Amino acid sequence: MNITNPFSQNEGSVDIWQGYEDRLVLVELQRYISKKLPWIKYHEVPEGGHMFMLVDGWTDRIIKALLVGEEPSDV
Repeated sequence: MNITNPFSQNEGSVDIWQGYEDRLVLVELQRYISKKLPWIKYHEVPEGGHMFMLVDGWTDRIIKALLVGEEPSDV
């Protein structure tokens, strides 16, 4: 985890959206990474799988969260 913070002046962040049911990218891995790297904003979708963003309007919810800062009520 020797990764240099690309936002040394706190001018940005990286968002990770993780489906809890994802079997390709384990939720435990994403939780670990987000705890170790302070510039990452972690969002976990309880009922989401690997491609959850393509189901039930999740793409719109994610875009709204990124642009307006409003977290989806399902997260």
